[in-house]
Amino acid sequence: MDFVIGCPRHGGDGIDASNGRGAKLRRVLWIVLLVNAVMFGVEVGFGLLSGSVALHADALDFFGDATAYILTLVVLDRSIRWRAGAALAKALTMTVFGCIVLAEGVRSALSSGTPDATTMGAVGLAALVANVGCATLLFAHRGRDVNLRSVWLCSRNDALNNIAVVLAGVGVFGTATRWPDIGVAAVIAGLNFAAAWSIFRQAMRELYANQPPPPATKSSSKGRTGKTGIA
Repeated sequence: MDFVIGCPRHGGDGIDASNGRGAKLRRVLWIVLLVNAVMFGVEVGFGLLSGSVALHADALDFFGDATAYILTLVVLDRSIRWRAGAALAKALTMTVFGCIVLAEGVRSALSSGTPDATTMGAVGLAALVANVGCATLLFAHRGRDVNLRSVWLCSRNDALNNIAVVLAGVGVFGTATRWPDIGVAAVIAGLNFAAAWSIFRQAMRELYANQPPPPATKSSSKGRTGKTGIA
């Protein structure tokens, strides 16, 4: 059985999770969900210990991704409208998290102290390995529909975030200030906004492309009946 997605060309209502390929995708989603949940806890803990706003921002991304994977598992075998709706929910979540990160960056800029650069670098590297692994697992499925593309974008963006966190740790170590940490937090917020906009646009395109045709009006039906009777 072919891998079915809801689109005008194939006419499918959703991904058939009962066949081999659908079952494999579900396993992949469970794996990346667990990885993101674990890394969320790790970065929250070490973010508090190190005083790094960039680690806090990255932890929020892990939490948002874990939520996104739960949504994806719920709507995996549902219609394109359900899956596009889940993608819109993810776009909203990413926008909210971006705003939270910016607010945290402002708070950090007004406070004193310098985050622990060594902790930032070590945790950033661990998170990078986790996200590269998740993105690799999701890469083959990113073109199935907007919902799966959105979860792949989450992992890809998180990998970029992790590289930025490591660079922030280097910057904090070299400058002995917290500004590299704040700058990277702002970059993470920007990536969230950009990905949210991309997901929103594609979800809206798929929703419009899969709208059912309008029902025939009574007047048009009578017109067709009258023509048939004359013939």
